[in-house]
Amino acid sequence: MENIRKGNNLSVRRKINKTNLREWTTAYLFLAPMLVFFIGFVVYPMLKGIYISFFDYSLRNFKFVGLDNYISLINDKIFIKSLLNTLILVIGNVPVVILISLFVSANIYKKSPVVRSLFRGIFYLPTVCSVVSITVVWGWIYHPNFGILNYLTSLFGFQPIGWLGDPKYALGCMIAVLVTLSVGQPIILYVAALGNVPESYLEAAEIDGAKPWQVFRHITWPLLMPTTLYIIIITTINSFQCFSIIQLLTAGGPSYATSTVMYMVYERAFTLNKYGLSSAMGVVLAIVIMIISIIQFKFFGDEVDY
Repeated sequence: MENIRKGNNLSVRRKINKTNLREWTTAYLFLAPMLVFFIGFVVYPMLKGIYISFFDYSLRNFKFVGLDNYISLINDKIFIKSLLNTLILVIGNVPVVILISLFVSANIYKKSPVVRSLFRGIFYLPTVCSVVSITVVWGWIYHPNFGILNYLTSLFGFQPIGWLGDPKYALGCMIAVLVTLSVGQPIILYVAALGNVPESYLEAAEIDGAKPWQVFRHITWPLLMPTTLYIIIITTINSFQCFSIIQLLTAGGPSYATSTVMYMVYERAFTLNKYGLSSAMGVVLAIVIMIISIIQFKFFGDEVDY
């Protein structure tokens, strides 16, 4: 009898193992196209870039130089300036995107579905449009002679300003363009998150006499923290990777006032053919992004209920 019971248990375990194997096989077959794409176009280039960063790699040379590329970056004033410009872009863009998207979302999520959809579409439009076309429009706005921005400032008696040609204003102009390209998705996410805040919590707070800002501070904002954390990290990464608007509007000028690390990666690789040095820049940028993302997770993650 005991042998029969053991045999039945063994048979059941075999069936379960076969079922699990079939399920795992099916799951990985569905994942295979994405895994192949991820490994071929993300993992392999990343590892290859790290490998190349240790070489003096150009169209004519391929010589191992160890950490020389990284050491040269530390002594490269242009790279340091570009890194600082990139950090300023991130610091200037991320908080503004959070504030604007949260303000817009809080004012439209209780509107009628038609009005809410209209505003979401308007703010999301730059996200789905071509970055080139939006950048060209901003180039017209900033034009020193025919731009609408100088026209508006002239109405108040100000002299025309070369917005993109003046180091004092050029980086701020880049932040303004980047903000318009970044607020669309956060608004969509915040509207959805605000709609998931339980009304019973808000009503209970109002009955207890809480003021609107108290309700937002102690109820709404904590419940929005998971969405906020995601938006902060994604917006930070996208800000660090800012390239197109720099290339199209200023090409890193004037006097490297708008040069970013991503633009220098492109310039060193495809203009100067210094692929090893360019790869080292990419590795440094990836490390900086990773460190800042860890800090953000540490700072905001304590308030997120995983």
